[in-house]
Amino acid sequence: MQNRNGKAGVYLLFLITGLILGVVGGTEIVKALGKRFTSPFGGPVTRVQQGPVSERGAQCPGASSQDLASDRENAIVRATKMVSPCVVGIVVTQMQLVRRTYGSDEFFDFFFGPELMPRVKEIERMGSGFVFCKEGYILTNFHVVEGAQKLFVTFSNGGQIEGKVIGVDPQTDLAVLSAKGPNYSCVKLGDSDTLLIGEWAIAIGNPFGFFINDAHPTVTVGVISAVDRNFAPSEGVYYQGMIQTDAAINQGNSGGPLVDAKGEVIGINTFIFTGSDSYRGSIGIGFAIPIDRAKRVAREIIAYGKRRPIYTGISVQDLNRSIALALGYDRTDGVVISEIAKNSPGEAAGLKRGDIILQMGNRHIHSSGDIEGVFLDYFVGDSVTVLYFRKGKSQSARIVLNEYHAAR
Repeated sequence: MQNRNGKAGVYLLFLITGLILGVVGGTEIVKALGKRFTSPFGGPVTRVQQGPVSERGAQCPGASSQDLASDRENAIVRATKMVSPCVVGIVVTQMQLVRRTYGSDEFFDFFFGPELMPRVKEIERMGSGFVFCKEGYILTNFHVVEGAQKLFVTFSNGGQIEGKVIGVDPQTDLAVLSAKGPNYSCVKLGDSDTLLIGEWAIAIGNPFGFFINDAHPTVTVGVISAVDRNFAPSEGVYYQGMIQTDAAINQGNSGGPLVDAKGEVIGINTFIFTGSDSYRGSIGIGFAIPIDRAKRVAREIIAYGKRRPIYTGISVQDLNRSIALALGYDRTDGVVISEIAKNSPGEAAGLKRGDIILQMGNRHIHSSGDIEGVFLDYFVGDSVTVLYFRKGKSQSARIVLNEYHAAR
């Protein structure tokens, strides 16, 4: 019994000694490791160079905040930086005749009647535009400045200058303004004839006007949804060959630029399809005037103060079945020449009364409404090829367009 008790005492002594040595040794090991690694409880640490965190949380060695900024600055950001300083807000003051107001004048109403005494009301409209040359010429929509008594141009830096209408072209819904001042930043005009369906489209404009204390434009992004969209004439305006985009175009964006990923202006934002009279916001169906058309209209307006009307000397009417059969034609698409003036460009081209016009330029003619739309992209001095039907066969002629004079 004593022998067993003696052995237990020895074992207990060894156990206690081992525990003491373990605690002392472990403490020294922890101190040594603390000199190399970060301890959550404090102590000496060695700094490790930090880099940005990747999408999965791991650090990217060697990367910097400058590298991240470079990654974020994509083509859309660069294009926006290029164009935004050239985009302007346009505030137009118009005088509108009203027949009845909320605060009527009882004296005049008694003697003249409220309907016989029209009153003038001053209203403001807002739109957008962009500077396209250093002399301060600005492109916008005609409907933005129509009836303007006075207009002001607001630049992205907050500056405001009174503007002037140089000239307008109601048929294409385009206008050129000027704003006097030093050399302006101006956009680079692109090529709308080479657009790709599905490529990026950036709509820039100033839809807020004076509602917020910030003159910087608003940017929305989408794609080119379609090209060469044609619409029936409305109130003398022909929207032909339009660019369709799903980039949001809201009220106040009219006249602003539609830009590609290279930072070049490819169109002028003009109108949207809402699908409802009660809702007038964007539903992703917007339309822009091709910049190639706008460039030629702008040059014409700057040179002549207006879009010179063209003259062909040709009068046409729509085909019906009986007229077509009488002329030996088995369809009803196209228009028939009903009259042609003597010594006119049409007569000089060899066209005659009774000829059926099937195509002008690259556009097929289905009705008389298509004729005016064709000439949106033709100017005085241009020539247009006409495909027509006469006596059982198709023929072609080239008309050189003259300027129309009212004295003719």
